[in-house]
Amino acid sequence: MIGDGSSPLPLNRRRLTNIDSMEAASAKAKLAAAKEKFGREIHVFETEGPSPIQNEVPSTEESDDVYEFTAEDYHRVIATKKEDNYLKTRKIREAEEAARRSRVTKAVIRVRFPDNHTLEVTFHPSETIQCLYDLIMRVISRPDLPFYLYTTPPKKQIKDMTQDIFSTGFIPGAIVYFSYDLPKADATAANSAAFLLDEVVFERFGGHSWC
Repeated sequence: MIGDGSSPLPLNRRRLTNIDSMEAASAKAKLAAAKEKFGREIHVFETEGPSPIQNEVPSTEESDDVYEFTAEDYHRVIATKKEDNYLKTRKIREAEEAARRSRVTKAVIRVRFPDNHTLEVTFHPSETIQCLYDLIMRVISRPDLPFYLYTTPPKKQIKDMTQDIFSTGFIPGAIVYFSYDLPKADATAANSAAFLLDEVVFERFGGHSWC
């Protein structure tokens, strides 16, 4: 007897398939609930190492002559800058700025917390820093405590809430760091607790802008 080449899945495999389907359905339901609550594309993951590092540099070593900058190079750069400033009128620069803005449709901001959790959020470049702070207030476990965001190196606190993401330079993305704005003793106690809400840490979800 010649079979048709097909055979039923083994029992264990069928069970795994059913479990995967149930988990997928559960994840989809959580995703919908998170969209409704936060209305923003968000991802949470853990990062290794407590040290705040914003820019990673390649480990490949290069010879010193690659970085040699001569007097001739300096004068050539200065001359080029003067020529550029002369040729570029204000209207031209504004047109170039508008063109750059039009090409950028999103900015991915990663907020790193002292417990090594990273919150990844997607913004439109025209949204303001206030939108970022407002979202942080909704996902942290202690919104009653004062906090600030900063970039590093060097450490620079983000203070201008009215500035948009594009003008801040967070294009196409950036890493910022979270810190409670508390006296040292109080900050130590606050840092020993969870920074993000449990539902934010244990779910993976996405959404649209609510700000």
